[in-house]
Amino acid sequence: MELPGLAFAVWMLICFYAPVGGYPNGKVREACTSMVPCHGSSPQLSPEHTITVNGTEFKPGDSIEVHLSGPVFEGFFIQARDAEHLESPALGSFMLADRGVSQLLTCAHTKNSAVSHTSKAKKKHIKVYWIAPGNAPKRVQFLATVVKKYKIFWVKIPGPIVSQPNALSPTPPLHATSEAVSTSHPVSYLSKPGDDDAYLCVGEDHRVRAITAYLKERSPPVLDSENALEDVSWRLADGLLQCSFRRSIHLPAHKGRFNLDASYYIFLADGEASEGGVIHKHQQQPLITNGIYNITGLPQDIGGSRSPRLIKAHGALMFIAWITTVSIGVIVARFFKPVWSYSFLFGKEMWFQVHRMLMLTTVMLTSISFVLPFIYRGGWSQQAGFHPYLGCTVMALAIFQALMAGFRPSRHAPRRQLFNWFHWCTGTAARILAVVTMFLGMNLAALDLPDPWDTYTMIAFVTWHVGIDVLLEIHSYCLIRKVEVIEYDRVQILQSLTSAEAEGRLFKQIVLTIYVCGNIVFLIAFLAAINQI
Repeated sequence: MELPGLAFAVWMLICFYAPVGGYPNGKVREACTSMVPCHGSSPQLSPEHTITVNGTEFKPGDSIEVHLSGPVFEGFFIQARDAEHLESPALGSFMLADRGVSQLLTCAHTKNSAVSHTSKAKKKHIKVYWIAPGNAPKRVQFLATVVKKYKIFWVKIPGPIVSQPNALSPTPPLHATSEAVSTSHPVSYLSKPGDDDAYLCVGEDHRVRAITAYLKERSPPVLDSENALEDVSWRLADGLLQCSFRRSIHLPAHKGRFNLDASYYIFLADGEASEGGVIHKHQQQPLITNGIYNITGLPQDIGGSRSPRLIKAHGALMFIAWITTVSIGVIVARFFKPVWSYSFLFGKEMWFQVHRMLMLTTVMLTSISFVLPFIYRGGWSQQAGFHPYLGCTVMALAIFQALMAGFRPSRHAPRRQLFNWFHWCTGTAARILAVVTMFLGMNLAALDLPDPWDTYTMIAFVTWHVGIDVLLEIHSYCLIRKVEVIEYDRVQILQSLTSAEAEGRLFKQIVLTIYVCGNIVFLIAFLAAINQI
């Protein structure tokens, strides 16, 4: 009689052991239907992560770019389902953007119909592509399960709804479970520094609420217990939420609301709201007017920017310094010593004076630009990733390079060779880190240049600079070889050397002119992009 009891105990051990193991390698096919990880705990209710797409309409065969982003997480599971029947199987197929962090899975006998992680390595952003099937329903919604830690995870985080052309406007589905529901909502702010009067339009299931709230610095909004809004109306269509309302121009002082017959800066932000009215931080920088406006004045197109002026100035100065002045200064010092060795400017060789002027300009522009984000943020930014750390390193290297140049040994001093190596290594390290820092900074929320244009343009600039550098290196090598042949033949030595030097000088000057013009074109492109955001 003891054997059945033993068998039962072993069976129970297997049942309880299996879910505890989790899926660190992302092979989560067992969770295809429920999307619930077997971690032995209940899912969280208020999601911290968001799903975004690059379009709202699709036709069979179309590709839609899907992004999952938010605070650091270890695991994820993404599917697309019929928006009207979210319990239905996954549909369509995915393609990967990065096989190192994501993998394709087969759910409900549909190949590549889901995406999951490849390991529990920490990540903050996932990009994949969804291919619409030929038998796709009229409306499709993306869902994601995200695991932050083993016991902390969210199940079926609702993403955007995409529709086929001429389909009825999507309506957020009703959920009978306690899963978190998030819908996009625009929020407008009438702002005074550190004390904001906020009006929120929040989408919840089939309806929209227009409510008032208070904002204090960077704290979450505090909803007003008494709603001062009247004649509220709203519309939810094509994934867009619109609302309108009326409010008295003057309200009793105890209500704490601003009078609307004054002028204010206006903020417009959009973010996520979960079930229960919890407002989450917006993922994109708010749209902020460039000046103050009277709310009760005549309607007008007031415009605005999603990037603060200090951050724009920071980006512009860094582009000028590390795309233009430092790049030209390096080319001049590397290849124009023999070209301008007999030309003088203010008592020094011209190449040296031009190089020194451009490098000091770089240090000055970098120093000014360096302090602007700290002024804007009032301290260190916790949301900027590696960008501020690399920026501080670049600033330190630039200052160290300038100080080291001030103690440069004389040309024939024993330590001159050691100085040359240190000078070259420090400058090269600063330039490489500056490019990496600019790559990271272009996609931060405070600047966020057009993507992927910014990445491709920066790659084109790096290619341009390296190409010119290689061209001049090859030319210098060929010129040296030509002089060596002339010296070996011992025929018309002086005349031939002079001719070779003149030929080299003209070629380098032409290349420098083309290089400067090209750098200015890249600089103008980046400055124009900064001005447009």
